Amino acid sequence: MTGQMTDYRSIDFSGLEAAAADEVVTHSLVRDVTLPSGRTLALITLHNGKDHKRPNTLGPLTLRELGDTLDALRDRAANGEIDAVGVTGKPYIFAAGADLSQIGALRTVDNARKIAQRGHDVLGRLSDLGVPSFSFVNGLALGGGLEVALNSTYRTVDSSAAAIALPEVFLGLIPGWGGAYLLPNLIGIENALEVIISNPLKQNRTLKPQQAHDLGIFDAIFSPANFLEDSLAWADRVIAGEQKVERQRVPGRIERATKWPAAIKIARGMLEQRIGSVPASPYRALDLLERAAKGTKEEGFAREDDALAELVAGDQFAASMYAFDLVQKRAKRPVGAPDKDLARPVNKVGVIGAGLMASQFALLFVRRLQVPVVITDVSQDRVDKGLGYIRDEIGKLEEKGRLDADAASRLRALVSGTTDRSDYADCDFVIEAVFEETSVKQEVFRAIEEHIADDAILATNTSSLSVEEIGSVLAHPERLVGFHFFNPVAVMPLVEVVRTPQTSDAALSTAFVIAKALRKNAIGSADAPGFIVNRLLAKVMGEAIRAIDEGAELTDVETAFAPLGLPMGPFELIDLVGWKVAAHVQDTMATHFPERFHSSENLHALSGVDTPLERDKKKRITGWSKKARKAITVGDAPASAEEILRRVEDELAREIRIMLDEEVVPEVEDIDLALVLGAGWPFIDGGATPYLDRSGASERAAGGAFHDPQIRGI
Repeated sequence: MTGQMTDYRSIDFSGLEAAAADEVVTHSLVRDVTLPSGRTLALITLHNGKDHKRPNTLGPLTLRELGDTLDALRDRAANGEIDAVGVTGKPYIFAAGADLSQIGALRTVDNARKIAQRGHDVLGRLSDLGVPSFSFVNGLALGGGLEVALNSTYRTVDSSAAAIALPEVFLGLIPGWGGAYLLPNLIGIENALEVIISNPLKQNRTLKPQQAHDLGIFDAIFSPANFLEDSLAWADRVIAGEQKVERQRVPGRIERATKWPAAIKIARGMLEQRIGSVPASPYRALDLLERAAKGTKEEGFAREDDALAELVAGDQFAASMYAFDLVQKRAKRPVGAPDKDLARPVNKVGVIGAGLMASQFALLFVRRLQVPVVITDVSQDRVDKGLGYIRDEIGKLEEKGRLDADAASRLRALVSGTTDRSDYADCDFVIEAVFEETSVKQEVFRAIEEHIADDAILATNTSSLSVEEIGSVLAHPERLVGFHFFNPVAVMPLVEVVRTPQTSDAALSTAFVIAKALRKNAIGSADAPGFIVNRLLAKVMGEAIRAIDEGAELTDVETAFAPLGLPMGPFELIDLVGWKVAAHVQDTMATHFPERFHSSENLHALSGVDTPLERDKKKRITGWSKKARKAITVGDAPASAEEILRRVEDELAREIRIMLDEEVVPEVEDIDLALVLGAGWPFIDGGATPYLDRSGASERAAGGAFHDPQIRGI
């Protein structure tokens, strides 16, 4: 098929439905509502019989029931029994889109096309009922859930809805039930590019209801107190012609002819610069958005059928489903975590340090745990500066409406600072955030241990040092656990929980329980240099600086690494974490494993340059600054881009196999999960190992594939 119009009613979907026999069906529950004017609106409530923890999803059997319901309502409308149809969801949830577990099980081109066609078939009926259709989006609306609303004539949204998004590109797909055609023709091409491509590529960013309303996705927004009642009254006025619905952002003829192609061209250039050419779904989405400027809705839907069929049957979607399963399931049940009943109760937290990282810790702990938090440092001035930062950040949250005045005041009151270590006496959990040097960390722990209870837990945020060595000076080394955050602390979802041979189950359990309370995903790691993420990122950064040492140009190295699909290139990453930190990590790894990790004098030289990277007006890296070029010494035998990429692939595969042999983590899935959560490794790669399998690196350097062919997408 090539995008021709399709007669969906003639397609036999019975095989698709039979394959989905174990689907959790979201039912279409119908009741008639008498509107204030006396008109009748048939209200469909989508409900899967579960609470809000199990969102409504739209699988083949759900779509069949919804389609039958809409057919019956169309007949009633033709008979004059109803004046409108409305769709809403169960409490807090409208619909979370397609049932991905079902799609993953139906990964043939024929079934994939039928999934797309079935969605278009059923959702498209919302615009062909003979009466107006309304979607009253009362909560979470993602993917196909939002496309239910887009296929309706009118839309309202609850101002407290958790998230609004079309996240398909993040999963290696495209909005395949009307979104790629309907959205740009509703809110304009630039806004549609943001929702369909840019946001998913920004770690799956979603919209707040007010943002979605401002973009023009929704016609009205109401508070949760009387959302359904207000939506019904608004719908009544719309039906009567008393409420005019103005859609300012619907593109006109001139925009389609001029602004549309220009926006597509800019977006394509940005994609090529940012993610390279490997990820398929962003470019397929871009093609669909480009063609949505012309032609009929039916033609647009047929193009979506073709694109979704190709992508669902492809290897990138297989990898995405593997990564999705890791994040949705494995991350919520950490492997190796002791029984949570062993965890110590935490009624007060101590943070050693008052710098930026320590202050971020304190803010996170007080917000999430709602317990007293005390910070300390070597001087009162430093303590006061840290407290000022924390209180300012609480104020910003209050200004944004994320905290009310009472909550903000309560949090401020819970945070204190001191230079007197005896104030830590009643702390149950103490974490350090001091300089990354073993002796410094040992000194602060040895001093604080004199003041705390014997069963209080100590945690180090070291990123690469030996936790066991840090704890060797303690009277009770069994109380120490590694608790490694990623920066920025408030945003990054991963915490590596590091166990030493001495770490007690109570300390380990407490760390896992606290991580969950902080709304972080915890992954257990043995006490090995670099733990999980930094050990492998050190491979990436080491191979990048090795290529520079040999004589390669910076931009050529960045380009060589693009197929890995990481959120940023290696030198952009180094610039983010800091050149001194990167040099320290490389030295640490090379000290432990000199035959496997590359350290470089050039990294140290660059750490002394204020701005090593040269950037253009769009902040893209264009090369070294003049000062950086003078500071470094390079060879005259540069490797090719292909050689550089092959080296980093092989080195990653080899190191992962060693980590598994050393039992740094229980299973390879934990490595992939850590890289997805801690390094932003893209879902379309499935983490590192499915990518390394597909590239051949696992066979070349690691003694064989890490996964079976289905996960590899082969």
